[in-house]
Parts: sequence; structure tokens; C-alpha cells
Amino acid sequence: MTLVTLAGALPRLAVLGFVALALGGCWGLGAGSSAGTETGSVTAEPTLLVATTRRPSANGASPWFGPERGAGLAFAKARLRSPDASLVGRVASAVTGGWSVADVETPTTENAAEAFAEASVGKDVLLYVHGYRETFSTAAVSAAELSSGVGFRGASAVFTWPSGGATLDYGYDRESAMWSRDALEELLMALARAPSGGRVHIVAHSMGSLLTLETLRLVRASGGEAAMAKIASITLASPDVDIDQFVRAVERLGPDARKITVITSVNDRALAVSRQIAGGVARAGAAEREKLARLEAYGVRIADASEFGGGFINHDLFLRNAEVKGVVKRAIERAG
Repeated sequence: MTLVTLAGALPRLAVLGFVALALGGCWGLGAGSSAGTETGSVTAEPTLLVATTRRPSANGASPWFGPERGAGLAFAKARLRSPDASLVGRVASAVTGGWSVADVETPTTENAAEAFAEASVGKDVLLYVHGYRETFSTAAVSAAELSSGVGFRGASAVFTWPSGGATLDYGYDRESAMWSRDALEELLMALARAPSGGRVHIVAHSMGSLLTLETLRLVRASGGEAAMAKIASITLASPDVDIDQFVRAVERLGPDARKITVITSVNDRALAVSRQIAGGVARAGAAEREKLARLEAYGVRIADASEFGGGFINHDLFLRNAEVKGVVKRAIERAG
């Protein structure tokens, strides 16, 4: 099969790139992608389901959740402020990004996974798992942008783990992401047990892809095919995952590996820095063609977005570029 290339904006990892300067089955994208042109449910009802392992703010006010690790999984609903559709609002949104968190209800830690599942009953769920250097607010905004951009019509949600939110927190972030595996497994298992016919679509970015892959291995091992059946699609955007570790993960996932779509870019400078930190081991999100073929052998779809990397870092094209957003949209639609 021929790998078809997908052509940018500054991502939240931009600072890491500047620090570095100082110190990837397959298919094509149609030119007429409808991503970003439909009104999703998050626009009609700007509410985001929040599952988090972050510690809640002491006063229950903004920023609502901090970078510290909480006692376990917590659930809350976040009320979003959608972009202003007026001319003045559209101009302002070009600078501010448009979406913001207006308020968050008091989180619950008692049976949090079940409370999340109950809140989404009867609906498909789009679950966003963020990457390195994210605050709660930036992760929530990205989840809203993603859901709105692909026109998702189910329940929009974010799994947010205790990222330090700073450039030099890479080590802390990686450890916190791995620490959050049990909580994410608990959430996915609760959704699998829910009587609703709704299915789960996971979109994970960067370091969140590592957390997602490792958790899916746990779900597959503990819940088997029945649990994995509720997970309809898995899109990993710019995965900051060791290519060898990625191959081992898809080996363990068996036929469920065919649900995975990987968005790659050889021009991803954030992953180039991560590769240096990892001692030169290729990251799956920016690996060479022959390395990605190892994933394709297990049925993983590869969408190469290198031609759409017109920015300096090119790490969040799945949020910023309409054609690359189309990859996520089609992965969801193909799952049915």
C-alpha cells in the first residue's frame, strides 16, 4: 500500500523546540474535507465531561485543577464558553483561540468512573487524552476545539492527567502519565460495562498516546474482547512513543490494532527533541517510512501529514489544519 501524504500552527510544545535550538493500512485525504464545517454537540451544548487524576483546586475556583497528583480518579462537568460568532468575536478568536472554560462543577471522587459513564449514557463519547506541557484549561480547550472541529455529535470528554504545564517538566509529565494508567483503565472499563449502546472514540496527542497505548493493553488483558468492543476508534496524533515500544503494544492488542490511526509528520520538531532525550530512538509520530511499516503490518493506519507542516514545530496539526482534522473525522466515521 502506498503511504499518501496529508500541509500549521504553533503548538503548545513550541517552547520545547526553542529550548532544543538553544541546548507516522493507509489512505489519502480528499481536498474537500468537511472537518471543521459541521456543528457538533459541544457547540450546541457547550459541556465537557472531565475525568482527571489532577488534584482539585483548594477553593474550587479557577484553575479548578492543578499540576499536582490527586487521590485518584475524579469526575466533573465543565461548562465551556464557545467562540463568539459575531465579526468582532471571530477577530478576537483568531488571537484567543475562541473556546474557554467558564466554570467547573464540584468534582466527585466516589465512583467517579461510573458517574462519568452515567453522564454519557445513550451517547457515543469522544475522549481526548492530552500530551505534555498542558494545564487543565488548555487540555479542556483542545478537547472542545477537537470535538467542534470534527463535528462530533455525541458526548465530548477529556481525560486530563497531572502535567506540570512547563517546558522543563518533561520527566514529571511522563511519570505522571504512566501513574494515571490505572485511572484511565478504570474509566474505560466503566464505559465498557455501561448498558448504553454508545461507543468510545479516543483521540490522544503526543505523550498522551503513550498513556493510551499502555492503558489499552491493560483493558485488553483484564476485560478482553468484550471491553475492547466498546472502543470504536483510536487516533494517536503525533505520538511521543518509542517506535519499538509501540510495536510491542500493538502486538499485545491483537486484532484491535486495526482500530488505530497514527498521524505522523517527519517535520515534527517537538518529537525530534524527544528523540534526542530518548537517546536517538525514533518516536512513532515522526519515524521514517520503513519503521512505520512495522506498525502497518499489524493493521495500524498511517496518515502522513508532513506536507501540511507549514509551521515551525508542526506538533498539533490535528487541531490546526482542516485536512489533518479530516483524518480524525474519517477514523470516527469509518468505525460506524
